[in-house]
Amino acid sequence: MMNEPTIGREEFRERIRRIQELMVAERLDGLMVYGDEYRKENLRYVSNFWPIFERGACFIPRHGAPILAGAPEGEQYAREMSVIEDIRNIKEFACVTVPEEIEYPLAKFSSLREILSEILGNGKRLGLVGRWDISAPVYERICQAVEGLEIIDAASLLWKIRLVKSAAEIACLKEAGRIACAGYRELLRAAVPGATELQAAGAAEGASRRAGAEAITFMVFGSGRRADTIIGRPTNKIICDGEMVMAALAVQYQGYVATAEFPFVAGRATGGQKRFLDAFFEAADVQMRFLKDGTVMGEMVRAVKDVFKRHNLSAYDVYPPMHGIGLAEAESPYPDANTVELFRAGMCVNSDISLFGHPDGSNRLEEGFVITARGPESITPYIRQLVEKRLVCTDEFNQGGK
Repeated sequence: MMNEPTIGREEFRERIRRIQELMVAERLDGLMVYGDEYRKENLRYVSNFWPIFERGACFIPRHGAPILAGAPEGEQYAREMSVIEDIRNIKEFACVTVPEEIEYPLAKFSSLREILSEILGNGKRLGLVGRWDISAPVYERICQAVEGLEIIDAASLLWKIRLVKSAAEIACLKEAGRIACAGYRELLRAAVPGATELQAAGAAEGASRRAGAEAITFMVFGSGRRADTIIGRPTNKIICDGEMVMAALAVQYQGYVATAEFPFVAGRATGGQKRFLDAFFEAADVQMRFLKDGTVMGEMVRAVKDVFKRHNLSAYDVYPPMHGIGLAEAESPYPDANTVELFRAGMCVNSDISLFGHPDGSNRLEEGFVITARGPESITPYIRQLVEKRLVCTDEFNQGGK
C-alpha cells in the first residue's frame, strides 16, 4: 500500500490555495464545485470525493477552509475518502429521486442557504463549476438560496490548473495505464472466433479489477459491422473469424483514467484489412513526432490527417485524433487542425486515431502519453508495443506475438 501512487493531502491543500488565488483575481466571493457519479472529475480534484449515488459539491470560500456537502447515505464514505474535514448533508443532494419522502432519522442536515451564506460572507458573487451537469431543479434552489446572488460560470478556472499534471498525477495515470494494459492482454486472449463480445469484455474487466482498477470507466466493444457504432457496448453477439474488433477499455485508478484500445481482427485478417490497419499504425507513429513541449497542436492533427489523405481514407476520418486525459477520460486539450496552442511538458494526452464506415471495417487506436521536452513518454506501453510489432489479428497474438 505504501508504494502505490496517490495524491497526498498537501497536494489537495495546494490546489485549494491556487483556486483561492484565482478567485481573488476573478473577484469571486465563493466557489461551488459540483459533481456526481458521472461528472465526478472537478469535485474529485478539489476534495478527493467521488459520489456513488448522491450528488455532491465542494464549497470554497475566498479565504479559509472548504466545505464538502453530500447526502446521508454517502456521509460515512465521504469521511473515509475525502481530504476535507467539514462534511455536511443537504436534502437537494439526496441519493435517489422518487415520489416518496425518504426519512433519515439519524441524519443531520444543513442547507444550501446556510452553506452559501457561510462561504460568501457579505459577498454575492458565486463561481460555479459544473453548471452544465446540474439538474434544473437543483440549480433553481442554488439561485434562490441567497437573495441577490450572482452566479458566474467558473469552469475555466479549474481547466487552467488541471491542464498540466503534477508528478503525483502522472504517477497515478501511469498506474491506470498499467492496469488498462493488463486488462487488454486478457481481452486479446479472449476476443477470438466463437467467443461472445460480453465474454471478451468480461475477461478484460475482470483482469483490470484484479490488477487494481478502482472502476471500469467504460468498455466500448463492437465486432464485425457493430464496430461501425463508434461507441457501442458489448453484447451476446458471437465474434466470427475475420471480423474487425473495436474494443476500448478505460480504467480508473485514484480517480485518474487511462484508455487502451488496439485495432485488430479476430482469427485471420484479409489483405485489405491489413492494409487498412497499417494506416492506423503509420498515423500513430507520425503523431508521436509532434508530442513534445513547444509543438503546435494543430500541426500534429494535420500530420495525422495527411496520412489518411495519402491512403485515400479521409472520408472515414470522423473526429480529431487526440484529447487530454486525467480525472476525465477526455478533457482539455482537445485540438483540431486549427489549434494554435502549444503542447506543454506535463500535459497528459490520449491518441484517438479512428476511421469509421470503411468497407474493410471500422476501428480506433488509443494510447496514452506524457508530454516531455524530449518527446512522448508512454502511459500504455503494451499498446505501444503492439503498434510497433504491427500485429493485426488474434491468430498472430496466439502464435507467440504477444
